[in-house]
Amino acid sequence: MLRLCNAASAGIVSRLWWTQNHNDPEIEICREHINLFIRDIIILNRNNKVSHRHIQKERRMNVYLPRSSSTRATEVPEPYSSHFISVVVPVFDEEGNVQLLCERLIAVLRDASFKFEIVAVNDGSRDRTPEELRAATEQYSELRVVNLRRNYGQTAAIMAGIDYAAGDVIVTIDADLQNDPRDIPLMIAKLNEGYDVVSGWRTDRKDAAIRRNFLSSMANRLISRISGVALNDYGCTLKAYRRDILAGVRLYGEMHRFIPIYASWMGAKIVEMPVRHHPRKFGKSKYGLERIFKVLLDLVVVKFLDRHLVKPIYVFGGFGLFSLFISAVSFFLMLYLKFFNQISMILTPLPLLSAMTFLIGFTSVLMGLIAEMLVRTYFESQQRTVYTVRGTINFDGPA
Repeated sequence: MLRLCNAASAGIVSRLWWTQNHNDPEIEICREHINLFIRDIIILNRNNKVSHRHIQKERRMNVYLPRSSSTRATEVPEPYSSHFISVVVPVFDEEGNVQLLCERLIAVLRDASFKFEIVAVNDGSRDRTPEELRAATEQYSELRVVNLRRNYGQTAAIMAGIDYAAGDVIVTIDADLQNDPRDIPLMIAKLNEGYDVVSGWRTDRKDAAIRRNFLSSMANRLISRISGVALNDYGCTLKAYRRDILAGVRLYGEMHRFIPIYASWMGAKIVEMPVRHHPRKFGKSKYGLERIFKVLLDLVVVKFLDRHLVKPIYVFGGFGLFSLFISAVSFFLMLYLKFFNQISMILTPLPLLSAMTFLIGFTSVLMGLIAEMLVRTYFESQQRTVYTVRGTINFDGPA
């Protein structure tokens, strides 16, 4: 409508210029009406621009209307005030925590004026957790629930939550109420500073001193030293990620705690932030000492994928060449003892050692060649590259 008025005003202005050269009384009256009409259009244009700027400002601020005059919404700085945040919560036998967890998460996220969703992944719970989650979805529209067919473990549950999450920012948190939802806005503020991953650090951890805290501290030092990504608390589930950092990441075993390492491969900026930690009130911990051995084995896998994913022949071939070298040394030592010291071959273990190391070396080299073909098949079948690009400059289109 406003564009039609502008077009009409342009034609009327041309008519007004024509009437300025005539002194007819009727034309004089018409000229006055035209002037009033043009003034109204100018005022309408000015008001529309002010209203448009006001709407754009509200969109940038992305502030929900307060529920009461005494409650003021919290403005979130750019760039994440206008982004969608997904909170992923793996849940297993937490019937006593579900309702209270949802209440605390919803209260914190609403007060922070985020656009958000909560993706709760029921990891095959055997208590009333599924019923509690269903009841919570009827109360909170932001809550989504994914029910797995059986218990797959925390890593699989987090992976399912990431797959179903729609947010530009992914936040993971435990369902046992030991992590504090009030730390989530602080993590988002850290992301606003330009970081890609914000990892929680439980500086005042409320767990068993020896069985949990001491062993966890030793494991964190070992992981940091081997991986090259220095963090004080790999085991803290409370973390925040940019969505693009998690693109293409697949988690297996107990590898959810190694996501910062995967992110570092993508060139992510990682920061660690102290977070609150509370003692467990309901239910019991699902972790045991056997987790240590699983973590160590997963760390071997992570290190191998980091260093040798695109060149497995260096690992298998290197071990194979070393075995062949041992085989050759054993063989020539056996011949030396036979012909120069007159020691029979069957009196030493050298023939057996030479044969076994030769077979091991030859097999290792073949395994390296097969691994090379599998790696090429993996990348080429999925049209993946051995590199990742953060961005390009001065290109007309995607390369």
